[in-house]
Amino acid sequence: MAIPNDLSLFNSTSSPSPATEVYVNTSLIPSAPPCTDWTPVPMTTVIPAVYSVICVLGTIANALAVCVLAHGSASRRTVANTFMLNLCVSDLLFLLSLPLWAIYYSQGYSWSFGEVACKICGALLNLNLYASIFFITCMSMDRYLAIVHPLRSQSARDPKRARLTCILVWVLACACSAPTLALRKTYHLEALGVEACVILYPDHNWYLTLAWMKIVLAFLLPLLVISCCYCAIGRHLLVDTGLRMQKPSHPHNKPSFKSLESHESGGKPDRPPTPCVSPGSSGSRPLEGRGLERVLWTVAAVVLAFFLCWFPFHCVTFLDVLRNEGWLDNCWVNWTIQNLTPLTLCLGFSNSAINPVLYCFIGNHFRGRLGGLCKGLCACLKASGEEHSQKRGSFSTRLSSFSRKLSDLKDLAIVEPSGPGPA
Repeated sequence: MAIPNDLSLFNSTSSPSPATEVYVNTSLIPSAPPCTDWTPVPMTTVIPAVYSVICVLGTIANALAVCVLAHGSASRRTVANTFMLNLCVSDLLFLLSLPLWAIYYSQGYSWSFGEVACKICGALLNLNLYASIFFITCMSMDRYLAIVHPLRSQSARDPKRARLTCILVWVLACACSAPTLALRKTYHLEALGVEACVILYPDHNWYLTLAWMKIVLAFLLPLLVISCCYCAIGRHLLVDTGLRMQKPSHPHNKPSFKSLESHESGGKPDRPPTPCVSPGSSGSRPLEGRGLERVLWTVAAVVLAFFLCWFPFHCVTFLDVLRNEGWLDNCWVNWTIQNLTPLTLCLGFSNSAINPVLYCFIGNHFRGRLGGLCKGLCACLKASGEEHSQKRGSFSTRLSSFSRKLSDLKDLAIVEPSGPGPA
């Protein structure tokens, strides 16, 4: 293995090391002097605080989403819900590892949890990086088929096929994460005097290959697919609305969104839509007015959230690739890579907390099911409390009855000796 000759303090999911770590690079040493006039970002305080907020909010949101989606009946296990459930599980697994990464930063890149934990946490981070984006892409394609090609896609949009697709996504995400899992180790950094959780690349080609793989597979390709799907959805909805305005006497030529989602859930046409992400309105009429505006805004929010959360991070990653190739080498590039990579990665991680809000909590049906689950839990707790109080009342009644009997026996024992004497 090549001896690392360039030490960069990184949070890197882009360079083939997952986030929140010290990254040991085997590339050439940049000739640019350090930026003495540029103030460094206080990583040991800012990053742990941001990670803590993301961990708390994301864990609560994804846990609620998993509870609602996993406890749904068989008729509610739709294609959209299947993808959403797997997405929430992926985000939840990653969020559970964030506390260790926060401690890692707060201790100045000192990993005190052992090499096994280093590998596991790094694997979860990389796995989520790929799996979450792949599932978002699958959900976008499913929305495209449901809205633009509702009749032709009925046989393809089957929950069993969706589960098979989820298995393939997990396998693909594991395969993409396997190289970084194998290369991740604990490594003593003499410059910092700490035992860091790093990725040691056998040579520079490994670094370039894994970096480009993340940029292309985890951002550019999914972004292209998602953008194409939602552009087609928006165009279809606008054209469909224009046609309905021109022909008001035929409002039901095309199946409504409700009937599409009813078919997906395996129910009758007049059943309410059940998926977590309901692209249609709550009524039986086609989408129009505010319903159309809401769908378009949801579509825009999905694309913008994905783009805004991950675009800055991959831009910094691309700068790092250019620097390591010797095409960029100056003060501001080095400062940007060393200080903005952790911050842009935090922004990318926030997508794990935003996902359930975008895909679930803005939907009326999901909120209704969540409210029903909460009411059922409250009713269960109330019934348990009443049963407990009844048991306590019954126990106190029995205890008082037993005390009265003891008192009667005691009185009887006192009366017995003073009974009639000998004749």
